[in-house]
This record gives sequence, C-alpha cells and structure tokens, in this order.
Amino acid sequence: MKANDTLTMKAYDIQAMQQKWKQYWVEHDIYHVPNDSDKPKYYVLDMFPYPSGAGLHVGHPLGYIASDIFARYKQLKGFNVLHPMGFDAFGLPAEQYAIETGQHPETTTNNNIATFKKQLDNLGFNYDWKRQVSTCDPKYYKWTQWIFLQLFKSWYNIANNKAEPLETLIEKFEANGSTGVQAGGVDELPTFSAEEWQQKSAQEQADILMSCRLAFQSYATVNWCPALGTVLANDEVKDGFSERGGHPVERKKMRQWALRVTAFAERLLNDLDDLAWSDAMKEMQRNWIGRSEGASIFFQIADSEETFEIFTTRPDTIFGVSFMVLAPEHDLVKKITTTEQKEEIDAYLAYAGAKTDRERQQEKKVTGAFTGAYAIHPFTQEKVPIWISEYVLIGYGTGAIMAVPSDDERDEAFATKFNLPIIDIIDKSKYPGATQKDKLGIMINSDFVDGMEVPDAIKAVNQRLEEMGIGKGKVNFKIRDALYSRQRYWGEPFPIVYDENGTPQAISESELPLTLPPVESFKPSGTGEAPLARVTDWVNTAEGKRETDTMPGFAGSSWYFLRYMDPDNEDNFVDPKVEQYWQNVDLYIGGTEHAVGHLIYSRMWHKFLYDRGWVSTNEPFKRLVNQGMIQGRSSFAYRIKNTNQFVSYNLRKDYEVSRLHVPVSMVKNDVLDTEAFKQFRADYADATFILEDGKYVCGAEIEKMSKSKYNVVNPDDIVAKYGTDCLRLFEMFLGPLEHGKPWNTDGIEGVSRFLKKCWNLFSIDESDKAQVSDAAPSAKELKAIHKTIKKVSEDIERLSFNTCVSAFMECVNELNSLKSKNKTVLRDLTLLMAPFAPFITEEFWQSLGESGSVHLASFPTYNPEYIKESTKTYPVQINGKVRAKIELPVDLKREDAEAIILAHQKVVKWVEGKNIRKFIFVPGKIINIVV
Repeated sequence: MKANDTLTMKAYDIQAMQQKWKQYWVEHDIYHVPNDSDKPKYYVLDMFPYPSGAGLHVGHPLGYIASDIFARYKQLKGFNVLHPMGFDAFGLPAEQYAIETGQHPETTTNNNIATFKKQLDNLGFNYDWKRQVSTCDPKYYKWTQWIFLQLFKSWYNIANNKAEPLETLIEKFEANGSTGVQAGGVDELPTFSAEEWQQKSAQEQADILMSCRLAFQSYATVNWCPALGTVLANDEVKDGFSERGGHPVERKKMRQWALRVTAFAERLLNDLDDLAWSDAMKEMQRNWIGRSEGASIFFQIADSEETFEIFTTRPDTIFGVSFMVLAPEHDLVKKITTTEQKEEIDAYLAYAGAKTDRERQQEKKVTGAFTGAYAIHPFTQEKVPIWISEYVLIGYGTGAIMAVPSDDERDEAFATKFNLPIIDIIDKSKYPGATQKDKLGIMINSDFVDGMEVPDAIKAVNQRLEEMGIGKGKVNFKIRDALYSRQRYWGEPFPIVYDENGTPQAISESELPLTLPPVESFKPSGTGEAPLARVTDWVNTAEGKRETDTMPGFAGSSWYFLRYMDPDNEDNFVDPKVEQYWQNVDLYIGGTEHAVGHLIYSRMWHKFLYDRGWVSTNEPFKRLVNQGMIQGRSSFAYRIKNTNQFVSYNLRKDYEVSRLHVPVSMVKNDVLDTEAFKQFRADYADATFILEDGKYVCGAEIEKMSKSKYNVVNPDDIVAKYGTDCLRLFEMFLGPLEHGKPWNTDGIEGVSRFLKKCWNLFSIDESDKAQVSDAAPSAKELKAIHKTIKKVSEDIERLSFNTCVSAFMECVNELNSLKSKNKTVLRDLTLLMAPFAPFITEEFWQSLGESGSVHLASFPTYNPEYIKESTKTYPVQINGKVRAKIELPVDLKREDAEAIILAHQKVVKWVEGKNIRKFIFVPGKIINIVV
C-alpha cells in the first residue's frame, strides 16, 4: 500500500532509538555466546586495549568497528560467533600515575575500564560482556602465573622438536649424562657423564637445569631507568631518556627472568607459511626472527689464555679480516684493555652506555675505540687489533665480529675512519652488477681457498675450522630471548621463592593466584629492587624469599585469546572440550604497532601450550589484518610575532607569524569560532583578528591524533550529534581498512544525510509501522537489491567495508528513483545494512513487522537470475570515432543489430549517402562501422 498522507510519520530520533535497542539487547541477552552450539564456530578478535585515562578517540574504534561488522555478518551467515572484549590492564602508566597521585593503580585502572566500557557500549558492539577479561584480575593472572610455572618446569628437546617437562631432561642426564642432549635455545651444554651428573651438588645441577628451562634467569644488559625504577624495552627509550617522563636511562647488567623464545625460532619462522597474513606482516616477522647460516669461529687473544667467539655468515672472507670489534658491553672489554687505552675505552663505554640498541643501530656517525689488545688470526697467525664500537650489539650473535672492510659497508666505513687496512679478497669481475652482499665471485689473497668460487670457499673454510677444532657451521637467529622482569609493583607477581642457596623454586600451584600485597609506597627503590621488596612480611615465607620483580606487560596479553573461551573456569585456563570447539582465532584485527613483539610472544606461548598438550592448535591466529591509522586533521591559527593579533591563513604571508594549534572543536569548514578561541586560554582573551571576507580561516595539516595537538575527536561527541550508526558507517567509508586515513568531522554530514534517506525510504509511522507494499517486487527492484547483495557479500569477506557503504548508497538512490516501497526489497536492504548500522536496522526490522532482533536473522543470498542484464549499451564507432551509444538486447543477432543500428537516427546522419565498407559487431562489446 502507499503511505497515507494523513498519517504522522515517526521522527528520526537517534538517541531515543539507540537507548531503546541497547536496553532490548541487554534484556534479551542477544549477544550471549554458547560454548556448545551445533553451529560452526567463528572466532573474531580485536587486540584488546590498554585502558588509559584519556579514553577513546575516533581513531581507536576503527578496528573494533570492522571486527564487529564481520562478527555480525558471520552470525547472520549461521555461525556461532565469539567476539569478546577485555583489557590489557597492567602497565607502567597506571603505576606512574599512582606514584604521582597516591591513588592505587587498581583504582585508577578500574575507573578507566569503566570509562572504556561505556564508550565501547556507545558504539553498538556485539560483545558478550560476561566473557570480559582483565589482566590485572587475580582470577585471570592466576593462570598467567600457572603458565609461567609450566614454562619454568619445561625445556625444549630439539630431537623431538617440542617443549617437554623438565623431568625428561633429568632422566636423560641420569641415564647418559649430557651425551646426545640438544636443548633448544642453548648454545652448548657442559659435557658430563651420568656418573658425573650424580656427583654434582644440588646447586650445580640446578644451575645446569636453569640454563635449559624455558623460563629462566640470567644476567642481561638492560635499559635501566633509576627514576622509574624499572627496566625499559627499547621502544620505551628515546635518545637516552625514558619515553614516559623523560628520565635518564643507562645500560646496566642485571639478573633478569627471561623466556627462551629462541628455542622456538625455527618453528616461528617456518609456520608463517601456513598463515593467512599479509606478505608484509610475514616479512616483518621473518626479519625479526632473522635466520642466517654461517660459522662460529673462536679467536685467541694474543698473550692470553682468553678466547672469544664470533658468528659470521661469510666464513670465506676470513682472510680479509683486518680488525675485530667487540660490543662495548662484552665481558672481555675490561679484561683486555691496556693501561694506555683505559681512559679512551672508559669514555667510550660511558658514551655507548647512554644509548639503546635501537639508537645504536640507527646511528650514522662512525665511532669506536681501540682496546690496545690483539687477536690471533687462526690461519695466518697474524695479530689483528681489537676495537669496540656501538654498531656491534651484545644481544645479537656473540657480541663480537671479525671485520672484513672489503666486503661489508659498515666495516669499510670503520676502516676508512680509523685508517685500518682494507684487503681485497673477492674478484667479482665475472659477475657484473654483483654487490658486497652477493655470495658471488672468485677468492683472491685467501691462502688455501684462492681461486675458488665463494660457495665452495665457504664449505672449505668451515671444514678446515672443524678439523682444527676452532669453529663449525652454525645456524644463527637475530631474535633474542624475551626479558621478563620488571622492577615495578603493578604487574603479575612471580610464583617463585628463593631457597637458602638463592636458587629459584616454584611455589605450589595450590597457592595460586599469588596476589599483589598492599604497599605503602609505589615508588621504586632506586637500587634495582621493586617496591614489593619493602613488604617484608610478604617477601619472607617459610619456603624462602619471594621474587619481588613482577612480570612485564606482555605476560597477560600472550594468551588472553584462550581465556575468552572459558573465562570463569576455576580449574583450568580453558576447558579442553571448550578449547577444541573454538580452537584458535579465525580473524585477528589490530594495529601494526604490535606487528612484532606481541605476535611473536603469543605464537611462542601457544606453541608451548600445544607441545604440552593443553591446546589443540599450533598457531593462535589464522588470519591477521592490520587496520590503518586514522590521523587527526589539525587546525592552526597564525599569531603575528610580539603581538596578540592573529591573521587569517591566506593573509599570513604579509606578516612574520608563529603557527599555533587550535582545538578542532572550535573550527568548522576551516573557519575559526573566534569568540570560543578567546575563551580557550586567558592570554587569548584580548586577541584580535585580521579576517578575510569576514572570516578567520585556519590552516590545516594531517598529523597523528594527540591531545597536545588539540586534534583529538571524542567519539562520544560524534555519537551524541550524529548517532552511532553514522559514526560506524563514516569510519568504514573513509577508505580501505588497512590504509591510513585522515579524520575530518565535516565529511560526516554526507553519511548523516544518507541515513536520513534510508529513514525516509521506510516511511515509519507513529505506530512503528513502515508504509510498504506487499506486492511482488518489480524486475528493476529485484535487480537493484540483488546486485547489492552480491556486491556486499563479496566485499565483506574481503573486509572491503568502504565499498560496501558505497553500494548501500547506490542502492538507496536507485530505490528512491524507482519510488520503491517494496517490503521484500526493504527487508533485504535491512539485513544487508545490519552489521554496519545495528541500531537503525533494528528499527527498520520492527517496522516491517518482523519479530525478534534483526541480528539473529539470516543474511540474504543473491539470485544471479535477477541481475542478468537483458540489454547492453554499445558504443558505436564510425571510422574509429564514437558517434553514438545505443542500447540493444544482449541476445541480438548480428544481422538484426546491423538493421537497427543503420536505421538509428544518431547513426543515419553519419552514414547517409555513403558506402558501408564494413560493419563489425562484437557481441557484448562494441560496434564499428567503416564508411
């Protein structure tokens, strides 16, 4: 039927509509996800957020909206979809805030979580909040501690290529000693027999076992920040200062817990081939793992019993060695430095110690210092000077290199700077275009490998090294074991006590969770001990002294995806049957900032749990997508120097000005609200303005969203003005999910108008009924909607959400042009849009007389018969130029086409009175006439 003109149409009240359906979803628990469904499972996951005090800005929800759309779509397609949310709640920012304000980090964290949840709920996500996890909740970190204990009680058996209980290693030692034992991530075990193992003291046995454990203690050079009282990761340090607070950072050797990630390196690398991740992401992982084949070589130090090991991928170049370089932190540096060089070395150690590994790698300036000591070349017996330099890192390889300046750019720059010999050893003349990095050429000036091709020389040198007992072929990895200690309060306590010998012992699993005790002060001790060290009643137990360090931020985030499956289980981190149902994450969405560390650690933990039989899959994340960053569009005002007068953007070149950020909330279409600006800060109260056409026009620039740039846009403000559906559609419409894109609030108006068009299309009256027709849809209506069903179905699977939004707009325009009010067509449109615009589509669904929630219905399927084209518009060329475009039936025969075309008025005027030499008809493509 047609809309009755006497009916009063329902107002498009966004806020009332959202409140209504939020309440409905809660009351009917429509987002409840069972663990025992007959439906096929699909697991969609976002990288969970750290709940900062600032809350969300419009850039944060991009990935969340995308995952929500896909999760809703999969549910409509008949899947049981797990799409949970939680919080990565331990972290240094909360602790620093506690130090500054005295508030307990648990209080501020819980407040921040409440703010985040409110904002997330405002965005219409289909989370089952009963599955929420928080890494700082003792019910959660009980299992983080449990997994740590299993790592502590395990080793990696290379023979079986898997992690195993430590008991299997002890059995091997008791039966055959160290013979035949290969422990992953361990360079070399000491040699001993079964009898010698039994004769070792308990402490000696414990030390050997510690060197094999997957969670272990060792001394490591770390970024120590005395002011923050903790070890910092490389990405938390900039120019020798902490990123948070700008405090000085020094390089310091400390006893640290670590996870033996290197034991899993080969699998972490090889298993990338089976993952549906982007090539770029896989390459980032491969580069971080950094597998290389080469040789391990030991060099003797002249006039000393000391030796040191180097790893090289090019043992063939050993005759080109003209100097050695040690990392400044290498244990030998202070031992071998001569008295004459001590002052220079000490000064250089202070210089290098103030820089992180990342800063040293990025340093372009060539620096170094000579120790005064020499190594003995293993083949020529010549003395080779030993230097130290920041470009050699203690954490990579052995912390020492043999420098071959004729075959390495860094070595060449160093030799040139310090006037050291450069010995040519490879003739590449047979290989035009070959570079230093290419393993090509004929060996020269290279003793017993002279005249050999490079690959043959590599084999020959490796063989000679093994014969001499001073080296061997080896596979090396750039990836390092993960430091796992933090000297702070706000983190998971280690379930470890130290016995009377200072040996770490696991506490009983029945004591888990080991919870954080109250403390009087969150401030660091400054001595390297964590705040927990002050809580003596907690530290001192009958079993020994507790570990006072806490676990790092990545501890809880390395396995959280498993806990969502079974968040309330008190007996297991996940029930085996539940885990076998959900298995692993089908689609994981998050930012590229987690491209390396988080993914490496999560994959390593998952492989460990798989090896030990606690999970059923080898990898945690099947498909990974990194969303691009939504950047801010900053606005600027231009103050004339030494005045409080501001000149408009296009007039600024006539003055000497300074550029100042202004809050984007005061700017619309680049025009500044000058009165609001004057109230922004006290020193702007008497500001005056030089206008253009009566307006103050601001400058603009695309930058990262930041409070300091005043370009942060709060999604709550957008939702309050335009509604959740509008924000969701707009963020998807901005461009491809993986691409970076600028935010411009002015652009949201177009999406808002589109939603109003949709609303008008349904003509909902005050009784919540759409004024629609129950008649059969016309062929044009069916074509319009089924073309859209096909497009959207295909594009959602590709996560091409921006093109889906475009398709909705085209469809609505087409239905409007057809004056369509067909119920069948509008029902399908509602289902198509439901994942994108969850609120307005609930209203549409109800208005069509449907029961229940639209989100529990079924996604439409397209019928190819409805979108078949019955006609085709042909470009008609006459002597090579298009003179007309004529619509013809698609099944038209050539002779019929020729008759119609030659009689068409647009063609007649070009061919009349002329001889038709050729008539070319290519069905479905083109018509060409030659006269």
